[in-house]
Amino acid sequence: MKTLHLVDPDVREIAASFPPLSPTIETLPAFRETVLSLYPSPNQIKFEEHFASSGVAGSPDVRVLLHRPKSADGASPAIFYLHGGGFIAGKPDMMAVANAELAEMTGAVVIAVQYRLAPETSFPGPVEDCYAALNWVDANADDLGIDRDRIVIYGQSAGGGLAAATALLARDRGGPALKAQFLLYPMLDARTATPREPVKNPTTGEFGWTVESNRFAWQAMRGGQDISSEQLGYFSPAQASDFSGLPQTFLAVGSLDLFFEENIAFVQGVSRAGVSIEAHIYPGGIHGFEMFPGTLAGQYRHAFLSAIHRVLS
Repeated sequence: MKTLHLVDPDVREIAASFPPLSPTIETLPAFRETVLSLYPSPNQIKFEEHFASSGVAGSPDVRVLLHRPKSADGASPAIFYLHGGGFIAGKPDMMAVANAELAEMTGAVVIAVQYRLAPETSFPGPVEDCYAALNWVDANADDLGIDRDRIVIYGQSAGGGLAAATALLARDRGGPALKAQFLLYPMLDARTATPREPVKNPTTGEFGWTVESNRFAWQAMRGGQDISSEQLGYFSPAQASDFSGLPQTFLAVGSLDLFFEENIAFVQGVSRAGVSIEAHIYPGGIHGFEMFPGTLAGQYRHAFLSAIHRVLS
């Protein structure tokens, strides 16, 4: 383990003992079960279940879960949430405990989307699911008790990549106006861990989400198709040709995360396009660092909640 000495001491032992997640077509069902098992059971959490009409002919409706704060005065702000799982695993139910807590801490309605997974549904299906759900929220904001002028999008890992892609779609299609985008170690660049990656950093990607995992996940998302230049930014948001006009952006990543380089490049691109950016790099942070109790998790939680309250106030 060549980078273990760089890992945050609070999680070093966990990082050393946690087996790498390297899914294949054969092991994908077991991988999906493993991902779900990492999160608390949602059985005791109450939420509203809705189904948003897809904007694409032949596509199924999109399942949406709403977590409301116990007390609300008038129309509430909303956090439109997209879960992680490398595009190939996960569902919003696994984040029910965290999203219920987030609703209480922020006073916002947390809207969690069940987008379709690759490889069963490749690009652009998952992105279109997210965009359809966002349009549904905006169109039904009055009935849902949501202030459409205070909607932020929030995604983790693959969900962060989908959040960035959805924000680009909303901008380009004249869709709902997002107040901000919050991206936690987002999965943004299909070139990472391939011969085409812009920068190869020898200190990233040893723990949590690995090179092998990333290659498989992006291949699953691509589905063997050629991505046109017009669609490239929605597939691989770091490769978008224009970052102007995006909502203010909050991004956080650990220094040892496989996505560190692509996240920094995205921050630079957004900043150079004149978009307000708040970026946090956590020293010794691996992929999923905020899931483990310790100093870094506490620092991230404080920074994230401070930014959320500031944007939604």
